Amino acid sequence: MLQGRLREGLTFDDVLLIPAKSEVLPSEVEVATYLTPKIPMHIPLISAAMDTVTEAKLAIALAQEGGVGIIHRNLSIDAQAAEVDKVKRSESGMIVDPITMRPEQFVSEALEIMERYRISGIP
Repeated sequence: MLQGRLREGLTFDDVLLIPAKSEVLPSEVEVATYLTPKIPMHIPLISAAMDTVTEAKLAIALAQEGGVGIIHRNLSIDAQAAEVDKVKRSESGMIVDPITMRPEQFVSEALEIMERYRISGIP
């Protein structure tokens, strides 16, 4: 990874990729970087914080590949927190704060919760 600090930033319009044969194999390429000194990224992709771009679904997909999704601000604070909660819960190797239901609750409530949090089951 790059040890020094970048002095110049580039945007989409600053770079033109021309298709050509390469001697470098994809498995030899290292694109990991850091978002902050303590937050590594396996791929250097951050989604736009736009209401037509990033909500939980894209943030989850990017996180699974090593990127970062920025939840847009055109939601209420509670809705933003709910989107972040969906992302945080999407890949829990160990469920530390499980969503549970009482025996008297209805199946329709379970289905609603499963859809809201994008989970496949409730204990």
